[in-house]
Amino acid sequence: VRRVPLRRMKSLRQRLQEQGLLESYLKQHPYNLAAKYFPGIAMEPLENYMDDEYFGTISIGTPPQEFTVVFDTGSSNLWVPSVFCSSPACRNHHRFNPAESSTFLSTNDTLFIAYGTGSMTGVLGYDTVNVGGISVRNQIFGLAETEPGDFFYYTPFDGILGLAFPSIASSGATPVFDNMMMENLVDRDLFSVYLSRDSQGGSFVLFGAIDPYYTTRGISWIPLSAETYWQISMESVSFNGAPVACSLGCQAIVDTGTTLLAVPIRAFRTLVSLLGASSSGEISCEAISNLPSLIFHIHGKEFPVPPRAYVLRSDGYCTLGLQGMDVPTEDGELWILGDVFIREYYVIFNRANNRVGLSRLP
Repeated sequence: VRRVPLRRMKSLRQRLQEQGLLESYLKQHPYNLAAKYFPGIAMEPLENYMDDEYFGTISIGTPPQEFTVVFDTGSSNLWVPSVFCSSPACRNHHRFNPAESSTFLSTNDTLFIAYGTGSMTGVLGYDTVNVGGISVRNQIFGLAETEPGDFFYYTPFDGILGLAFPSIASSGATPVFDNMMMENLVDRDLFSVYLSRDSQGGSFVLFGAIDPYYTTRGISWIPLSAETYWQISMESVSFNGAPVACSLGCQAIVDTGTTLLAVPIRAFRTLVSLLGASSSGEISCEAISNLPSLIFHIHGKEFPVPPRAYVLRSDGYCTLGLQGMDVPTEDGELWILGDVFIREYYVIFNRANNRVGLSRLP
């Protein structure tokens, strides 16, 4: 059982704001939250990292080389920048040097992952990856050789550690947690996530166990509707006792790699109007105390998200923690339950039974 502490750092949005670069950056990088979820394409939600704040540390190689990564339940590949990369985005981040690792094995296989704002290319290699004290030998990972554009230049993380299913891994690379399970390195075939609501820290990913301290209100288990992302079925979304969206049922993905609640465009417009926000999601900070909780109806139970969770405060102004997107699926509309939702629940990602556990936090 290993706990990886997550640090909450200034978000990309805050860093760009402080440098007076936010407006020009957003013009150069129009983003589409849905890009990651189009089937058949290896997509990452890197546009969403504008507000992401939770990062952990892993090491790769012998002796270990440390990297700050996003633990992303919405993707399946591990990759970090390498010394073969001369892109500006690589030069100001930690870069893996295979020549300095006695356990590195090279391959001729390439890796390409497309982003809404660009792409990364690289090669695949094998080495020992240490995550929270668990050493995974011969773990396949990507060594980035190009990171075009300036998106990664501003991000506070080096790379990404994907925690979704092998079925969506680019180049067929075996995910880190799958190797942990196959090598019997975890007591149970599950991991759990706690994201703190404040900047005091305490956030973590726990591999192989459920921390009973965070489950005193019981665990609601929800079966997966697809073994790709951590995808579940929802019956509806309501507030003030009335359905407001997803009234015919819809799909939802529990995704630590997405900060906001990503909502189908039509539902987004409805919610913005009902909550009294502007079309861009800005809302009066004084109005928060009178707003209702959003209720997610999942597997016969209610999972509320209160206004203090779905309204984000920054520098004296408030915005809804919602983002409009559209992803066509065979099962109807798709919602992404990102950190705005996850901060309200201790979330257990159970591979043994292919289900998600939610325990409401105090």
